Amino acid sequence: MPIDVHEIDVAEARRRLDAGARLFDVREQGEWDEVHATEATLVPMSALVDRWQEIDGGDEPAIVVCHSGVRSARVVAALEQSGVPAVSLAGGMVAWEQSGEPVVRDAQGEPRHEH
Repeated sequence: MPIDVHEIDVAEARRRLDAGARLFDVREQGEWDEVHATEATLVPMSALVDRWQEIDGGDEPAIVVCHSGVRSARVVAALEQSGVPAVSLAGGMVAWEQSGEPVVRDAQGEPRHEH
């Protein structure tokens, strides 16, 4: 059964990030090490029970990203039940990279635009 949460696309995520929102990646460390958005903060879904209070989007709801958008939707639903305003990035890191947004690869890579 699909989870009904507010999703935004990459263009809206960029607008919100430029306005001061924060991006949280809920994938696991190995996925993060392979590639992540330059502006993201890692809060793995497996650590969410202990770390959910760290998620704060500033003046805007926190933006939550995973690989494809499935895990981030689950996390957003849990955050909203806890009173933390959040939105899921539709399409996850797949959409982020396809849009040409900057990423870091292999934890040592330089930020760069990828297509």
